[in-house]
Amino acid sequence: MGFMSKLLSFGSDKDLKRYYKIVDQINGLEPQFEKMTEEELRGQTDKFRERYANGESLDDMLPEAFATVREASKRITGMRHFDVQLIGAMALHEGHIAEMKTGEGKTLVSTLAGYLNAIAGKGVHVVTVNDYLAKRDSEWMGRIYKYLGMTVGLLQNNMPLELKRPAYQADVTYGTNSEFGFDYLRDNMVTRPEQRVQRGHNYAIVDEVDSILIDEARTPLIISGAGTKSASTYKDFARAVRGLERGEDVSHDMLTATEDVEPTGDYVMDEAKHTIAATERGLKKIERRLGIDDIYADLSGQLVNHLQQALKAQYMFHRDKQYVVTNGEVKIVDEFTGRIMEGRRYSEGLHQAIEAKEGVLVREENQTLATITLQNYFRLYDKLSGMTGTALTEDAEFREIYKLPVEVIPSNKPVQRVDHEDLVYRTIQAKYNAVADDVERRHAKGQPVLVGTVSIESSEKLSAALTKRGIAHEVLNAKHHEREAHIVAQAGRYGAVTIATNMAGRGTDILLGGNPDELVRERLEYEGLTMEDVTPEQLEQFNAEAKETCKAERERVLAAGGLTVIGTERHESRRIDNQLRGRSGRQGDPGETQFYLSLEDDLMRLFGGDKMDRVSKMMVTADMGDDMPIQHKIISKAVESAQHKVESINFSMRKSVLEYDDVMNKQRQVIYAERNKILDGKDLTDHITEVMHDTVYRCVQEFCTKDSHDGERDLEGLRKWVVELTGHIDTPKFPDEDFEALAADVLAYVEKCYNMKAERLGEDLMRELNTQVMLRVIDTRWMNYLQEMDYLKTGIGLRGFGQRDPLVEYKTEAYGAFQMLVDTMYEDYLRTVLRIEIKAAPHAVEHKEDPALEGARFSGPADVDGDNGNSVLRKQAQVQARTAVQGGPAAVNNGGKVTTYRKDESDDPYVNVGRNDLCPCGSGKKFKYCHGRNR
Repeated sequence: MGFMSKLLSFGSDKDLKRYYKIVDQINGLEPQFEKMTEEELRGQTDKFRERYANGESLDDMLPEAFATVREASKRITGMRHFDVQLIGAMALHEGHIAEMKTGEGKTLVSTLAGYLNAIAGKGVHVVTVNDYLAKRDSEWMGRIYKYLGMTVGLLQNNMPLELKRPAYQADVTYGTNSEFGFDYLRDNMVTRPEQRVQRGHNYAIVDEVDSILIDEARTPLIISGAGTKSASTYKDFARAVRGLERGEDVSHDMLTATEDVEPTGDYVMDEAKHTIAATERGLKKIERRLGIDDIYADLSGQLVNHLQQALKAQYMFHRDKQYVVTNGEVKIVDEFTGRIMEGRRYSEGLHQAIEAKEGVLVREENQTLATITLQNYFRLYDKLSGMTGTALTEDAEFREIYKLPVEVIPSNKPVQRVDHEDLVYRTIQAKYNAVADDVERRHAKGQPVLVGTVSIESSEKLSAALTKRGIAHEVLNAKHHEREAHIVAQAGRYGAVTIATNMAGRGTDILLGGNPDELVRERLEYEGLTMEDVTPEQLEQFNAEAKETCKAERERVLAAGGLTVIGTERHESRRIDNQLRGRSGRQGDPGETQFYLSLEDDLMRLFGGDKMDRVSKMMVTADMGDDMPIQHKIISKAVESAQHKVESINFSMRKSVLEYDDVMNKQRQVIYAERNKILDGKDLTDHITEVMHDTVYRCVQEFCTKDSHDGERDLEGLRKWVVELTGHIDTPKFPDEDFEALAADVLAYVEKCYNMKAERLGEDLMRELNTQVMLRVIDTRWMNYLQEMDYLKTGIGLRGFGQRDPLVEYKTEAYGAFQMLVDTMYEDYLRTVLRIEIKAAPHAVEHKEDPALEGARFSGPADVDGDNGNSVLRKQAQVQARTAVQGGPAAVNNGGKVTTYRKDESDDPYVNVGRNDLCPCGSGKKFKYCHGRNR
């Protein structure tokens, strides 16, 4: 098949025809660019920027820009972009997802679109799945950008801010999705404009886009500080939920049906959907044990949250599976990779509930300071694109959520890999025995084998079986990205056997016969040398010998049949299965793939339905031995059906996350815009006047409504509120007059108090005070609001039982709560500014860099959700009832504690006040409408 025919047989014919014409133009320019001197080629960048400044579009410059990068790559790296790589880069430039097979050079493709879009001078972000790949690609591809006069930045975890700022100022910046997202949140928590590091969101190229935008989309990015909850409550609930009886499984459809369904037992749990709830009988038992009449009578929702987390901790989270206990600490285990997530904690009280269950020290609960979902973070970019080997199966989701169409890019060489039919065994043990037999047989003839597992437990089982048979092998569990990348790079050597979790070493090509660069590195390491210790001549000799070794070994591997990939379990997503298959058969190499399944696999057990039970009974009846595999249409259809079922559940969860966060997203944008106006030095005079007017008129309305008559107005209550607001105990009594006149009088008095303060402090100090107080009040109130939304979300799903849509209910309550947030926020600002006494000028204080983040904790999909969101079977931390996580930055804090300009008070005067009692401040309002609003 010719090149043109191959192009037209893939993806969108219309787009590919258009791309091919541009490829023709680029190829036509190649001879011209080959003749350029180094100075002329480097000078192209300045010419492009001048043309862009004069109004020429990037689209018009694309052929020449791509030709420039291709020539620079040939000179610097020795790699020439294939025509299909040019097409992939065009798709990226147009804001599409380029699906390119493994080994097609996606990393090199990004340089074309990255360079073209960096011409605009607004920055390009290249997003990778881990720090190692970000560092590797920035160094490897950075040589091309630097050769052409562009700057390259690198973000790494725990990098100090003084290094991050120049990284973001670079033309092209490499980093992980979590790092970009956390920096966005941090930038919206700072108290000084110079503490911000990002400079906008112009264009992003997301590598392994399916992993980042699909798999990780269920887990939000959260910055949290220390909370203040009592450990005793967690312990009480842990004791109260022990020993409950599980009821018969009740489907989610039955729970939300209109007819009454009486669940049995004390609680019901749906393993597949990861939901758990106490039955009426169980609830009464728990309330009796706690000595509480009605858990749901707590309007704050905190007791309901405690109940849910205690039930999850007791019955859905299991020691040595989701977590381990070491040295008196509960540590999260990434079930996909087996990695212990050091320093990471579950949010919303779940971690504390597990600690209480295990009887270890219950540590402080994390208080959400700022959070955003990956969906809403990446939707901030003016233009977004991505590349991966597997995206077409998720095309509908990419289009619906991100407005990103998928372009399937033809491969440079036809795929020769053979994908065998699945082999299905009755038991897990029989399956592993068969896998070990297959590995032993292939290893004997020197054929390299890569075995993909879904968990650390599977890796260890298989490793033990191979060790017993004397087969040397490597086991990778994604604990050390760099080390694993080196080992995976050599997984194609003659006789190599590598066991790896599905994601281990992702982003690294497996070359048949081995990678010569890795051989040189291993040789230097073996001889105790570094690159600085060897001469250029020695290094050239080492490289030549390594290439000869790999070339000879490649021939032996090809004769043995190429790389074989063995899957030990079907993943819940077809896309992940395809990723594993794609490790073999790169660039037209031969290879094989084989999946071994068992009827006891989680996917089959939880989602296979009655069909799997019938097949298992049939195998027993037919007296088939455990070592006899079966292949049947029923099995194939059941596997396909199960995967579709889980994909549907996952999509629903991700969509739910987005729907709930979309509510918060608009509010987050309002808060962030307000902060940025203040940080950027906007004159607040008009804004403060408006704040005083709105606050005074709203509060006067509460004491003296517009319709009230003489003698009905609470003038004394109004005066007490003004005294409490201004701190002036000599506030005069206000005359009993109509509403407008009364409001005008109160406003005039408040303005007078404000002007007196401003005159006493001076213009500069008052401006500084306004800025800092406004920021602190916004942050403190926003943090409290996030906590309220956490509690609201925890219990909102229960309203479905009352035939009310939880999302609609959430939107309604969130709107009302946000309106109250804005009102109380401005009232707090006025109260603080009018009452505060300045002892030292704020500008005389030394401002630490980013004080808001001292003691803060960071969690996100790359850290907590180590299986990258792929395993709905194991990811029980995410219960469907609370799949959404709200957004926004929060309190400026010091050492994890929220601070404001208010005076320190050793005792809380409101600690024992009932919600319907009069507020102790003397305002005359009920506590819940005054100082109890956000408690």
